[in-house]
Amino acid sequence: MSVTAVETQELKATDRCDACGAQAYVRATMESGELLFCGHHARANESALREVAVDWDDQTDRIK
Repeated sequence: MSVTAVETQELKATDRCDACGAQAYVRATMESGELLFCGHHARANESALREVAVDWDDQTDRIK
């Protein structure tokens, strides 16, 4: 399955990682909904998530 870019909104400080509760910087959108991840958990699960994601919104370039 290919990942298609769609217009997305910037993740906010109140958006939290579904795995650990840290600030989310990656949004993985699947047909059934979306998951938010911190940079660490996004990298740890990226290969599996990209297989089912219809969009992968990586905003980790905002991490300072």
